[in-house]
Amino acid sequence: MKSNNKPGGVTVKIGLMADTHDNLAAAERAVKLFNNREVKHVLHAGDLVSPFTVDKFSELESEFHFVWGNNEGDRLHVRSKLEGIDTVPQDFLSLELDGVRFALLHGTSEEIVNALTESEKFDVVVRGHTHEPKIGKDPWRINPGATSGYLADRQTVAVFDTREMEAKILEV
Repeated sequence: MKSNNKPGGVTVKIGLMADTHDNLAAAERAVKLFNNREVKHVLHAGDLVSPFTVDKFSELESEFHFVWGNNEGDRLHVRSKLEGIDTVPQDFLSLELDGVRFALLHGTSEEIVNALTESEKFDVVVRGHTHEPKIGKDPWRINPGATSGYLADRQTVAVFDTREMEAKILEV
């Protein structure tokens, strides 16, 4: 597990989002929020849904990472649009950012989410699907909620700070 104190470490803010579900206004607000907070990477945990929604992410001033959700329509066209912004969609993504090991998935199976959390291979497991914003620790388990606000009481994303090792749910 990562130490809470990283002397000399670089502060890297990571934007976390999921379940955009074609809500273009919410996607625009999320992009502005991430740009204003100077996040270096945005991890999207699936359910972007339609190809036209990808265009909203071209305004990001950060690297965009995306995993497929269970509601993606026209995957071929979504893939083409994502590749146009230098993103290759995957079913599951494992990446290390500023020494912090992230797992990114949509998370339709609680058994898989639990196995990843318990594996000790990841410091942070980011998932979507439930539309419920939630943060747990030891290890970090983050659901940024639904950016769209659909099937939820608010529109949310999250920001994770790799130096402070803290996460916050934010409304968009």
